[in-house]
Amino acid sequence: MSRYRRAKIAGGTFFFTVALADRTSDLLVRHIALLRHAYLRVQNARPFGTVAICILPDHLHAIWSLPVGDADYAVRWNLIKGGFSRALPSAPRRTQSKIARREKGIWQRRYWEHAIRDDADLERHIDYIHFNPVKHGLVSTVSDWPYSSFPKHVVQGTPPDEWGEEAGDLPDSLGE
Repeated sequence: MSRYRRAKIAGGTFFFTVALADRTSDLLVRHIALLRHAYLRVQNARPFGTVAICILPDHLHAIWSLPVGDADYAVRWNLIKGGFSRALPSAPRRTQSKIARREKGIWQRRYWEHAIRDDADLERHIDYIHFNPVKHGLVSTVSDWPYSSFPKHVVQGTPPDEWGEEAGDLPDSLGE
């Protein structure tokens, strides 16, 4: 088995996509309180900054800034996923591999991470995160999605509240 190599940049800022194993599930929004609890518990125990976040029914996107000298986002995601999963029953059909590893089969094992390179890259990824519920047809405007950091960004002065209502506001596709 090959070893996946992740970017290790102490104090770096990273974009993540973390998905459920069942991409037809609505588990993350149905149990949003459990996810928030697991997330905050890990954030308090192993501090990091959340630059932007959006939770969708079957996956989430987040941008984190890690503390100076710290590159260990993998442990943080492991703890968040585990904390959320422990409060839920196991998936109905788990592979032998998941059973052997004591995994509930709720999350995909891997996740996508991207090291943010500069301010323009950060802005593109923030736009992508906030526009994601519209992209997936969950709402018609960005401000209608309740599980997003978009309102926080509006309060801070950028972007305008109407952002994401016109086709010209669509961020470039960053992949998932």
